[in-house]
Amino acid sequence: MKTTFKKLISYILKKESQIVLWKYKPKVVAITGSVGKTSTKDAVYAVVSSVSYVRKSEKSYNSEIGLPLTVLGCPNGWNNPYIWIKNILKGLWLIIWPHKYPKWLILEVGVGKPGDMRQTASWLKSDVVIITAIGETPVHIEFFNSRNHLIKEKSGLIKTLKKDGILILNADDEAVMEMKITTKNRVITYGFKEDADIRGSEDTIFYSNEGVPRGIIFRVDQGGSSLPVIISGVFGRNHMYASLAALAVSFGLKFNMINAVNSVKKYEVPPGRMCLLEGINNSIIIDDTYNSSPFACESALKTLGSIQNKGRKIAVLGDMLELGKHTEEAHKNIGKIAKENSEILVVVGLRAKAIKDGALDAGMKQKNILEFNNSREVGEFLRTFIKDNDLILIKGSQSMRMERAVESILKDQENKNKLLVRQDPEWIEKE
Repeated sequence: MKTTFKKLISYILKKESQIVLWKYKPKVVAITGSVGKTSTKDAVYAVVSSVSYVRKSEKSYNSEIGLPLTVLGCPNGWNNPYIWIKNILKGLWLIIWPHKYPKWLILEVGVGKPGDMRQTASWLKSDVVIITAIGETPVHIEFFNSRNHLIKEKSGLIKTLKKDGILILNADDEAVMEMKITTKNRVITYGFKEDADIRGSEDTIFYSNEGVPRGIIFRVDQGGSSLPVIISGVFGRNHMYASLAALAVSFGLKFNMINAVNSVKKYEVPPGRMCLLEGINNSIIIDDTYNSSPFACESALKTLGSIQNKGRKIAVLGDMLELGKHTEEAHKNIGKIAKENSEILVVVGLRAKAIKDGALDAGMKQKNILEFNNSREVGEFLRTFIKDNDLILIKGSQSMRMERAVESILKDQENKNKLLVRQDPEWIEKE
């Protein structure tokens, strides 16, 4: 889609969205951060949808044009001008004729460059804002002058809060907690620290009777009460944080907490985010291929290291993009962490060579490190390399298309469109 046409479409859809929000007056939950936005959105949706009519951002519709698409309930037109025109007409129809419109909107809000959040804040007003986590070297940092610059950009979402709105912050991220002093709104915190309002504790992995890892279990503590939460088919604290954020929303809005916990247990986990999949040769895949950043990759590797299994632990790691001057140092550090949490390291891409260097510096043997140029090459290799009971973590930035490597060793090929990320025709057709 040409730039001029895209700007015009974006402007029209944004204006239509403003009018739709004014006309139907839905409650808005807006979510940002550098890690865990989509999982948090889906967990919040699970809780709120149990009590009201809700719409959430589809997939990762978190951009300047993605937010209006969610507000209007329209699909991405990609490069098809007819779909975009149809979207505009649908927006007009919403404005002109009364419709049954959602009572709540759960919106994922991302930033890719300076000024993005200011644009969002110019037209969006929120009832709840959630800031997930930033991390030491956040994704997209190469487009900002510094980490503090990116943090300030993310914090701009707080300006969308209404006077009686609620700000929900990740208590375990110092940069996020510093945002507390920037607002007069009510603040609720969540995390694993003792002073968090909604606190997670006793998190562990649970196994089947045969010793196969099946998911995570943890407790949620709030105001003297403690409730267990079990989430099957996933690993990693990112899903626990998503659940805690959703429960913080429930607490802030005075929903029934027991019902909220039961809803969180059943929340629809998005593909490619620490999902547990069955692989060939009785192997287990941890599919974390949606995207990658140093913070998320470190967390995924530590989860890999903590799981008990009978076979080898294999980390298949692709390039982490948009890190700018931090690229080499961040990749080397991941290599050191990979050495401590895996027996075999497979690196994919030009930047990932620094992961290999970091692993070698940490004492990993050369024979246990393998290199490939792209996800297709590593996928072909894995088909013949995977052995019985292997546990394989696969992760990389979106552009690395690491889901192709997962597909190559996925047991359930019939349902790969549901199990894997980026299975839309537009993605599949890309090289």
